[in-house]
Amino acid sequence: MIDPKTRRLWTFLAALAAVMWGISGLFAKGLFNISAKITPMWLTQIRLIISGIVLLLLAGALKQQPLATLKNKHDALVIFAYGIFGLLPVQLFYFMCIQVANASIATILQFIGPFFVLGYLAFTHKQVMRRLDILAAIAAFIGVFLLSTHGQFDHLAITPVALFWGLLSAVGEATYTLIPVNIVKRVSSMVVTGWGMLFAGISLVIIHPQFQAIPNKPAVWLYTSAVIIIGTIIPFQIMANALRYVIPSTASLLDAFEPFSATVGSVLCFGLVMMPMDWVGSILVVLAAMALNLTPKQQKKHKVHE
Repeated sequence: MIDPKTRRLWTFLAALAAVMWGISGLFAKGLFNISAKITPMWLTQIRLIISGIVLLLLAGALKQQPLATLKNKHDALVIFAYGIFGLLPVQLFYFMCIQVANASIATILQFIGPFFVLGYLAFTHKQVMRRLDILAAIAAFIGVFLLSTHGQFDHLAITPVALFWGLLSAVGEATYTLIPVNIVKRVSSMVVTGWGMLFAGISLVIIHPQFQAIPNKPAVWLYTSAVIIIGTIIPFQIMANALRYVIPSTASLLDAFEPFSATVGSVLCFGLVMMPMDWVGSILVVLAAMALNLTPKQQKKHKVHE
């Protein structure tokens, strides 16, 4: 039996982790505003490689045997696929959307990732969609439409490029969720994520080995460190531990703090002007994604009992 105080503490920390993810997008936007030489490709490479190394070192210190995991060829291939088709797109396309738009738009568009998961499961596993799932999908579509057009049919409020990268980021969010489903039941999530990040980061360096001269300014290294530490290492550790005390459905609902913090931060720090329809669209997308985690009371009791 989990102590109520402990549960409340980890619920608060899980919400804090989501806020950290949202704030990290603001630091990324700040970086892109400093110089055109600082690109999403460079930031993603740095973030993935450094974060991957740190997580693997932590896993080694906790005796989770990260090297032993790669001896299993099947596990190594799954982790590699997780890095290339999950972690890489969910981070690279997210930063690309931030660069051409802002952290608020990028985070909200990424929030529709669960609907791609739902569509994949319905198509491949013949999973029956509930009426709630269909209504949530419609609400999310309306939300993205309002966010993209300010509610006006005759023009786009965000550029087609921003919408493109944002939707690709959402697809990455779906693959990021689906690929490691089975392996994390047997292998530490810290090990899986650490190797996945390292594989993805090294692959990006191989694909794009040229580096421009990054401005050697204190703000550049401060913001980059914030993206790595506040946006990756700390919230990952918090969420990995929080799931021991907070049920997954509650943790998913707390994810709403990510777009909220990114939106408020964009308004306060970068002067983002949100029209009334933008707020309506944003709330619709977030509520729709949260609705996917609602399950009947009977099922909830059954899951907790298990």
